[in-house]
Amino acid sequence: MGQLRVCELFAGVGGFRLGLEQTGHFKVVWSNQWEPSTKTQHASQVYTARFGPESHSNRDIDTVPIDEIPDHDILVGGFPCQDYSVASSLKSSKGLEGKKGVLWWSIHRILSEKQNKPRFLLLENVDRLLKSPAQQRGRDFAIMLRSLINLDYAVEWRVINAADYGMPQRRRRVFLFAYHKSTSIFKQLLKSDKTFWLEQQGLMAQAFPVEDLTAHTSSFFLDESLLRLSQQFNKGAKNSPFLNSGVCIDGRVCTSKVSANYEGPKTCLSDILENVSGRSELFLSESEIAKWKYLKGAKKEQRTHKNGFTYHYSEGAMRFPDDLNQPSRTIITGEGGRAPSRFKHVVQTEMGLRRLSPLELERLNMFPDNHTKLDGISDTKRAFFMGNALVVGIVERLGLVLHQNIRKVERQFYQRLGEGAEIVQTP
Repeated sequence: MGQLRVCELFAGVGGFRLGLEQTGHFKVVWSNQWEPSTKTQHASQVYTARFGPESHSNRDIDTVPIDEIPDHDILVGGFPCQDYSVASSLKSSKGLEGKKGVLWWSIHRILSEKQNKPRFLLLENVDRLLKSPAQQRGRDFAIMLRSLINLDYAVEWRVINAADYGMPQRRRRVFLFAYHKSTSIFKQLLKSDKTFWLEQQGLMAQAFPVEDLTAHTSSFFLDESLLRLSQQFNKGAKNSPFLNSGVCIDGRVCTSKVSANYEGPKTCLSDILENVSGRSELFLSESEIAKWKYLKGAKKEQRTHKNGFTYHYSEGAMRFPDDLNQPSRTIITGEGGRAPSRFKHVVQTEMGLRRLSPLELERLNMFPDNHTKLDGISDTKRAFFMGNALVVGIVERLGLVLHQNIRKVERQFYQRLGEGAEIVQTP
């Protein structure tokens, strides 16, 4: 088996590409990165500087003709999570409200119009996707699942915290594998006990082992109508029916609450620090420390809104400085810049309190050192990239497991063929 051909959407600075191509089993044949809110396309500049401009698109994905996107085996992407509700019809509205929400239907368009559909999908999003919006918990995810089912895919998902598996950042994201009905993995899932799949047999469980499943397991069917799902799914309920692990095939959802099972080495914040003695801009001045302490401290105070409304505000304390002997907190897009902030990381070093460098932020997402360093790209923008990025190590492990399962099917195919059986099977 040669390398699997990859189409990378919403590519950012190439986290999916790094993770998959590091396995040696995948090759990106087309990529797209477009940021509608900025004139200068900084992320696309970094992407082409690292991987070359060949087969890279820096256009609004919804305007790219399908025939310009080459056939591929696996489509990957971390698409923005906004509003996925069906407004009227997919044809007239793209099915969504909000500019970024349309991006899910851009994936849907490719899957719908491609004559040779990708056999596999690997998608990533923030974990709140499973319980949004607040008025209909889980509706957005239900729409996505039903959309994929209608396109002949089965879906497996897991919320993965990178730090639970020894990686340097406490970053919780939901990952989705989808398998086309022509694949052997789809057929295996169809025949399998779904609880056993989530616990051991499935690709997510193989890549990221879990403890024995708790009693928190449920199953239900999704309405066949996207419009009815949009209008009625889980309406009035307080909680989403989607737990942190699950599968959906032929409209039936099986979902369970799982916890990580990992006893290997762990990477802490101290492990990724570099020597920044010459970077005075990273260090907190004495005059700023009081402001930092206030922002990160516990608060119970009366505040007045700009319209004159007075209210009581409270929040808990955050650790200051950050614990060097634990994985880091989640990187956010506002991590860069000198201004004091409640959410930026601050570490204590021999030279004093300081913020994290762009290189250290890259290490927390397991990117190569200085991957985003480029003329014209500020440190603040580099931090923004990492706040939007994924942990490369998770993608690499998922890619390895996908490849191993395909190879396993191939070996079985040729073994049985050698025994004289006539087999038609798509891995």
